Amino acid sequence: MAEARTPAQIEADIDRRRQELAVVLDEIGVRMHPSTIIGDARAKVSSKVDHVAGRACVAANRVVSQVRSGFVSKEGEPRLERIVPVAMVAVGVIGLLVSSSKSGGKAAKATGRRKG
Repeated sequence: MAEARTPAQIEADIDRRRQELAVVLDEIGVRMHPSTIIGDARAKVSSKVDHVAGRACVAANRVVSQVRSGFVSKEGEPRLERIVPVAMVAVGVIGLLVSSSKSGGKAAKATGRRKG
């Protein structure tokens, strides 16, 4: 059977429960405060961005290493048989871009239209 409690015990139990409830309500108030919510959201976004940026950096480093290994021998010597053709293609593409931008400007002047 349950033991009978005295009024003093009941009051002490009620006071203890009130204090526990006050702590819980204070904690809820802190958690639900707009600045706490914003801070938590910022922390999550920042963590996600750092994670994605880190993975992107690792991937970029891997690609650079792979490309570099194609143009440099294991001894560190440049592989001219691979560098020269790539350089020639790059010069050709740049030359085409420059010449097309110059001719585009001339065509716009000939028709009286502004380039833009």
